[in-house]
Amino acid sequence: STHWRNGHPPSSNSGMASVSSVSGSVLSVCSTDFTGVEVQGTIQFSISYVERLREFNIFVVQCQNLAIVDPKRRRTDPYVKSYLVPDSANLGKRKTSVKKRTLNPTYKESLMYRVQMEYLRTEVLYLSVWHNDMFGRNCFLGQTEVDLSTWDFGNTDINSFFLKPRTPNGDQPADNSGEMRLAVRYLPQVSHGERMLPNSGEVHIWIKNCKNLPLVKGAPVDPYLKCVILPDTSKKGRQKTRVLKKTANPVFNHTMVYDGFGEEDLKEACVELTVWDQNRLANRLIGGLRLSLGTGSSYGVSVTWMDSTAQEVALWERMMNSPHEWIEDVLPLRRVATAKTKRK
Repeated sequence: STHWRNGHPPSSNSGMASVSSVSGSVLSVCSTDFTGVEVQGTIQFSISYVERLREFNIFVVQCQNLAIVDPKRRRTDPYVKSYLVPDSANLGKRKTSVKKRTLNPTYKESLMYRVQMEYLRTEVLYLSVWHNDMFGRNCFLGQTEVDLSTWDFGNTDINSFFLKPRTPNGDQPADNSGEMRLAVRYLPQVSHGERMLPNSGEVHIWIKNCKNLPLVKGAPVDPYLKCVILPDTSKKGRQKTRVLKKTANPVFNHTMVYDGFGEEDLKEACVELTVWDQNRLANRLIGGLRLSLGTGSSYGVSVTWMDSTAQEVALWERMMNSPHEWIEDVLPLRRVATAKTKRK
């Protein structure tokens, strides 16, 4: 089991720091002065891949007819950002320079990733346009996405795409990633002799099975599951199941135990469960879910990962309200931006 000391996760400060940096500007909202900016305009870019160098290049040409962010000064200072989803290899974001006071910026800049083609075929490329505010309150102006699994890399022409608003669950589109059957329970206190120890509660997570995991190139995946209880992202706080071979319907029947929980910690913590496809190049994130109260903050700090869906919140609340009982449900897997941790 994994232990939370004194009701707080080990390495909680470093955990918070690493989590707060995850997809920070990707998931940020428009500054309070600039809310309600309508997404409009287009972005022009080309895509190429140099096999010999394993270089993936996005050549950003220009944007046209962007929205005005600051109507008082009729000002927009745009830049373009690229990122890959699910980005299981943590390749990160790339950015162009900022162009000042223009709705029709010309960049002619390359954003480059060094990556194998086989990995690219598992990714979706997102290009998002942002207004750069001098106070750091960047504002979203629109995005487009390219499914690299079906992209013709022989096409090196300049493409023009309309910018679109973000989808309701953040920066990624909803998709069918399968489902997970699981049960959770909370044991409030563990006795030591005749004494009941404070903050000694345990959270038990019983992963039963997954169904309908998506195929890759028509073939079943080699799935396994990872678990972490945020905000702790330390290595010893991470648990995982064994890898099952070539199945879209894996039966794990695996129980994970985390101890050191007071009842108040359940309001601040978030169980992040992610399903992965083991691959010799880079393990690929299939989907996940998050069990929490979905409040958007943890121990007084605003965090992006407290984003549980209504169904996920309902399971967590039922567990909190029914100590000692196993609470079971089947939840859809969704795309989650996992908390980045340093590789060890």
